[in-house]
Amino acid sequence: MTAIRLSKAAIVAAIAFFSTLVAFGNITDYGTNFGFVSHVMMMDTIFPDASIKYRAITSAGVQNAAYVLIIAAETLTALLCWVGAFRMLSRLSAGAAAFNQAKGIAILGLTLGFLVWQVGFMSVGGEWFGMWMSKQWNGVPDAFRFFITILGVLIYVSLPDKDTA
Repeated sequence: MTAIRLSKAAIVAAIAFFSTLVAFGNITDYGTNFGFVSHVMMMDTIFPDASIKYRAITSAGVQNAAYVLIIAAETLTALLCWVGAFRMLSRLSAGAAAFNQAKGIAILGLTLGFLVWQVGFMSVGGEWFGMWMSKQWNGVPDAFRFFITILGVLIYVSLPDKDTA
């Protein structure tokens, strides 16, 4: 059973590492990555005849606020997953109830990560702003890959651990 518990802690740490790298990249290369958010929100590269262009947001202030919110959510995802992974590691040998309780913060972090990439990028970016129509700024395939990975980890980690006899 310890191998399964160790595996759960390790994959939560892997998501924490990924989220850390994403947040770090967005912070240290703000301008480049802001360009992505800006173009998606301006909807300037979607199909020219798309009737949803009225949804475009051209205010740099609103675009920056959205980008800062994205970075904050990615950073919080990383922090929650790091704390959750370490809490799980600290309870590898504990009883099942203690180990299952230790997963709570990791589950919150994984849930937030799912919401960032599924709601933020896939739903808001992809569908509301029509990001899928852009050849240049289409992050839908990446977002899908990220949130499906996180969802798989969330399902696995959420499975209850039992005491072994």
